[in-house]
Amino acid sequence: MKGWNRKTGPRLAVAGERLSSGELQVVGRLPWSSNLTFLVSIDEDPERSPDAEPADGQLFGVYKPGRGERSLWDFPGGLYRREVAAYELSVALGWDIVPPTVLRDDAPLGPGSVQLFVDADYERHYFTLFEEGEHDSLLQAVCAFDVAANNADRKSGHVLSDRETGIWAIDHGLCFHWQPKLRTVVWDYSGDAIPEHLLIDLNRAAGDLPDAVSRHLERRERAALLSRIAAMVDCATFPEPAEGDRPPYPWPLV
Repeated sequence: MKGWNRKTGPRLAVAGERLSSGELQVVGRLPWSSNLTFLVSIDEDPERSPDAEPADGQLFGVYKPGRGERSLWDFPGGLYRREVAAYELSVALGWDIVPPTVLRDDAPLGPGSVQLFVDADYERHYFTLFEEGEHDSLLQAVCAFDVAANNADRKSGHVLSDRETGIWAIDHGLCFHWQPKLRTVVWDYSGDAIPEHLLIDLNRAAGDLPDAVSRHLERRERAALLSRIAAMVDCATFPEPAEGDRPPYPWPLV
């Protein structure tokens, strides 16, 4: 199934609009997900049969319904809302590293997040992209984003290359907890200075956190997010793995 492509697809803003308003039809279940995750077609024509051949410019989305989430002891329900908050934070920072993600109450299996399905080279992921040595600027943005969002599950396979010049970060259901829970494979920049342009963006977001981000989070989660951003700006270096009983890496790594 072909995902959205920068060269051949509609403008990203147009794709986002269709994501919010298009008719959603389940195409199939995506494997290897701990929660129920579906590929959906995004159609402007509600009468189109789900068995019809994809039309030119057809868009697809990754749908995560709330009713398909497993209960977790350390995260409240409604992980799909964190997916939306992560996208909105990416927009607020001006980094645009998370594919457009919206909240749909009218989705086939009930309320959930729908994220634009992007074209990607799945043989490449964080480890291979880092080894290529040509993507430090974008990977540093992913690193800073994860620290700010308190990402508890940044696997290597959650960083995608879109075959062109872009890098996308996906799977943000386990983010924004008010307690420190950072688990990531992106420790290669630990102790390095955070680039000035990223600090400027972080400082701006801390001073004016948009409602599009904050409305998906609890009060103490919003406060913790702002505190983490302020600490990054003040320290101006990427953090080292914290000592303690909690492992700093997710599993599996990819």
